[in-house]
Amino acid sequence: MPNFAPDKPGRIFLMDLNEQNPKAQALEISDGFDKESLNPHGISTFIDNHMGSTVEIFKFEEQQRSLVHLKTIKHELLKSVNDIVALGPEQFYATRDHYFTSYFLVLLELIMDFHWTYVLFYSPREVKVVAQGFSSANGITVSLNQKYVYVADVTAKNIHIMEKHDNWDLTQVKVIHLGTLVDNLTIDPATGDILAGCHPNPMKLLNYNPEDPPGSEVLRIQDVLSDKPRVNTLYANNGSVLQASTVASVYHGIMLIGTVFHKALYCEL
Repeated sequence: MPNFAPDKPGRIFLMDLNEQNPKAQALEISDGFDKESLNPHGISTFIDNHMGSTVEIFKFEEQQRSLVHLKTIKHELLKSVNDIVALGPEQFYATRDHYFTSYFLVLLELIMDFHWTYVLFYSPREVKVVAQGFSSANGITVSLNQKYVYVADVTAKNIHIMEKHDNWDLTQVKVIHLGTLVDNLTIDPATGDILAGCHPNPMKLLNYNPEDPPGSEVLRIQDVLSDKPRVNTLYANNGSVLQASTVASVYHGIMLIGTVFHKALYCEL
């Protein structure tokens, strides 16, 4: 074939056919490849069916008050990751949840209670499932002494107290039932108590109505390893102030509550 542009090497272009008026975009090719002799021929369709999650590692620069991106972690077991708890450099536990956009599928999962979610451990040397059989593994955190891992099972309305072993496997010690949808968990750095962001109105959350919004609830769980853990309410609202609470974090008498889609609330305890 004749070369109609001898002064221009071949290029590879991308057109996104999801766009209404797609345009051809020339893709940059990394160094180390002989671009001058490139003479591509042909066309094909690429469909990205990747449904996994990534974990992004950042370094906090205190003086600049900025984040420096260090690494992106991908793995076939990192599917629909809900929450992680870091144990060291590039070591963490993560919960595998399910996110259905269909209201019918959400209800079906609640009714059928498939118990198909799990907790996995990740390190550069080993990635494995360390606990499974949850209705919907959601929030996760670790005790102050790092001997126990706490996992929120949102649809089962409970928290699993898991013992951490030297090989990173987890075994269940007990389950604390809370009677409300438990979302994400944090630890009070002063006391070791569990703080749980909860959804007291699950149907209002799934079928949102701004005239009758879902409420918010934050629980404190004390003495988690005792025969009778103490559960008390730190915050509760019918949605008039805060809608759909997911997590709460405390430090020196201050509590910050986060939500799914609404806003954050700054509180004094």
